[in-house]
Amino acid sequence: MDAYCDLEVDVNGEEVLMVDKKVLSSYSGSIRKMFSTLKGGKRNMKVIYHDFPGGAENFELITRFCYKNGKIDINPFNITDLNCAAYFLEMNKCVSGSQNLLEQTAKSLEDIRYWTWSELIVALKRCQDFLAVASSSGILEKCLDSIVGRVASSCETSPSPSVSSPDSYKFRASCDTRSSESLKSSFLRVTWWFEDLVQLDIRLIEMLVKSMVSRNLSHRIISKFLFHYQKSRLASAFLDEKSRMVETVVEMLFSLDLSSVSYKSLFGMLRFSLQGNISKCSRNKLESMIGSHLDQATFDDFLVPSPIRARYLYDVNLVLRLVKSFLAKGVWCLPLSQLKKVVSLLDAYIAEVAPDPHLKPSKFLALIKALPDSARDSFDGIYQSVDLYLEGCPKKKKRGSAVD
Repeated sequence: MDAYCDLEVDVNGEEVLMVDKKVLSSYSGSIRKMFSTLKGGKRNMKVIYHDFPGGAENFELITRFCYKNGKIDINPFNITDLNCAAYFLEMNKCVSGSQNLLEQTAKSLEDIRYWTWSELIVALKRCQDFLAVASSSGILEKCLDSIVGRVASSCETSPSPSVSSPDSYKFRASCDTRSSESLKSSFLRVTWWFEDLVQLDIRLIEMLVKSMVSRNLSHRIISKFLFHYQKSRLASAFLDEKSRMVETVVEMLFSLDLSSVSYKSLFGMLRFSLQGNISKCSRNKLESMIGSHLDQATFDDFLVPSPIRARYLYDVNLVLRLVKSFLAKGVWCLPLSQLKKVVSLLDAYIAEVAPDPHLKPSKFLALIKALPDSARDSFDGIYQSVDLYLEGCPKKKKRGSAVD
């Protein structure tokens, strides 16, 4: 064996390299400390790394840096790997002075404002492979700040169409072609970055969204991106990944201004959550957000099938929870038009479920009492629903007093 290759390095089980311990120790504090206590003993030694940033290919770059007296080409495509490896190996000023790799990568990061968008995305994607080290070294924060800064700048210079609600962005038939194209172009100018960020891990998305919120980026645009991200990633995700993704997206949406969040998209998430296995806490937050928008619901939205093994037809408990969330701020705080809309929907729903022979009197009564009597202009529909309910099963007539 070559006298100058006295250290065997197993890098993440990918490759075993023979290197000069003295050369690497002159640049790496961790390797220097590893062997500083050894006196004499074995001539050849072995180091095993299980989580070396960038794997064997990156370790070869580090070795080349050491053998070339602290010189290496640093660019946006390798800077993340080199920076994280330098942090991992303690290649800092204390060990090798001005030639240390950690400072060299930090200096290169000063030019991050000149990087192209594609270069930024590549660097950030590399961070997700060794997130903990990238976070500790500081490169993750630099990449996140730069990306969010560019997104924010583009949104400021290209305002999105003015809309009254997140669901109202539509091209109306009454608009001429030029106007429609202008609206479409304006919308695309603030969503151009969606597809590039869809490639990122949900953990990075969470960090990006927090940064976007802190920079006062439009909550409507953030929510649209989150729904786009979820839709794009769910198809290829495993079941447990889907659940974790939905839970994380719900948490992020819950931190936004709810008036900026699309009701239709929220209800789509709810239908998935009823089939998937998401936490009760996340489902409660999702239902709370939907409940606050309940006046935007349609009759079909209410017709959610009952849970598996339940005998009744529709999920009455869900509707009761949504109505409770709708009333959370108090009846008198709600605009009358919104209250009337929900009353109309609920009364139609009561009429729909009334013939169900398996619906318990307590649940039927809870539906009737879910909204205050003062919200109704007429009780004719309720009386008809009560008749339908009692006719649905003879046994109910014996307990008819419960709903009188």
